[in-house]
Amino acid sequence: MFDFTPDPDASKAELYQELLSAADALTSDEPDGVANMANVASLLGEFLPDCNWTGFYRMVDGELVLGPFTGRPACIRIPLGVGVCGVAAQTGETQLVEDVQAFPGHIACDARSRSELVVPIVKDGAVKGVIDLDSPDLSRFDEDDRAGIESLARMLSDRV
Repeated sequence: MFDFTPDPDASKAELYQELLSAADALTSDEPDGVANMANVASLLGEFLPDCNWTGFYRMVDGELVLGPFTGRPACIRIPLGVGVCGVAAQTGETQLVEDVQAFPGHIACDARSRSELVVPIVKDGAVKGVIDLDSPDLSRFDEDDRAGIESLARMLSDRV
């Protein structure tokens, strides 16, 4: 049994180091990508306060398809270039959105979401999927979150 409990007194940098260490422990020897996404989605939900949705969308036949997550039911398919996830997948660039209502074409899978961070998972120059984090708080995510989740996406690129 795994018990990864984040230190409530940790700085954000320390929190992300703990998250990466836990994700590495869970995924390093597991060849099944869906199992790895499921465990990491759970870790994200445990480690990141003030998030109402944490999870993955996978690239399947040129569109994003819902992967493992924690939170309310979500949109199942997202075309490239549509919404925050679709833009991140199409451009291969992280999308840090302080106010989703101001994002052109935002897809409101959960009306409670106010800010979002979406990080592409890239292997050999191709986007394999995205890590998606939503929060009910405006401006929940910052550059430290971006850096931490980008590090996680790099680590997972061979594991999902």
